[in-house]
Amino acid sequence: MTKIDYKKDYKDIYLPKQKPSIIKLEPMKYVTIEYLGDPSDSKYQSVMSALYGFAYTIKMKSKKRDDYYEYVVFPLEGIWDLQDYSLDKLEKSNFKATMMIRQPDFVDEKLFEEYREVLLSKEQDQAVIKRIESAKLEIIDEDLCVQILHIGSYDDEPASFALMEQFCQENGYRRLSKVHKEIYLSDPRKVSKDKLKTVLRFKVEKL
Repeated sequence: MTKIDYKKDYKDIYLPKQKPSIIKLEPMKYVTIEYLGDPSDSKYQSVMSALYGFAYTIKMKSKKRDDYYEYVVFPLEGIWDLQDYSLDKLEKSNFKATMMIRQPDFVDEKLFEEYREVLLSKEQDQAVIKRIESAKLEIIDEDLCVQILHIGSYDDEPASFALMEQFCQENGYRRLSKVHKEIYLSDPRKVSKDKLKTVLRFKVEKL
C-alpha cells in the first residue's frame, strides 16, 4: 500500500475551502482524552504530551506488523462544548473538550492497551501519566456536517461560525447543537496568529 498522507488523500476532510460546505463523514478511529477548562492553561499541555505520545509510539512501534502501512501522523483535533450552559458570557474556564488524534485502521483495543503500557513505563511526569491512563480508543461518527477553513486567530472564529450559520439558513440545514469540531492544521508555536489554519465543523440535519 502506498503511503497515506491526509493532506493529499483526504483533502475534503482536512483542507476545505474558506467558505462553508457540506460534508458527509464516515466513522473514524481516534485516541481521545477529555479536558476541562481554558486551553491556554498549563494543564492542557499534559493532554498534548499524552496524545502525541500515543500517536508517535503507535506509528514507530507498529512498523513490523503485517497489516502496517505507511502514513503521516494525523493532525490534532478537538470536539468543543461548554460545562455549564447557564453562564451568561463565554468563559474559557467553562470549556469542555475531547481532544483527539485519528489512528490508522490496524489499531485495535489490544494494540492500544499494549502501547499505553509502553508509554506508562517511560513517562515520569505525573500529570502526563494521568492523561495516558485516561485515554480511550474510540470510533467517532460525525455524519453530516457543515465545515469551513478558518484562517486567523482562534479568538476570531465567531466570524467563521457566523458564515456557517448563514449558509445553513440559506441552504435548508439546521445546526444540531452548540458542540463543534476543530482540526488544527498549524502549530501556534511556529505560525503567527493571523496565519493559523483551523478546520471548523458542526453537525447539521437537512430540513
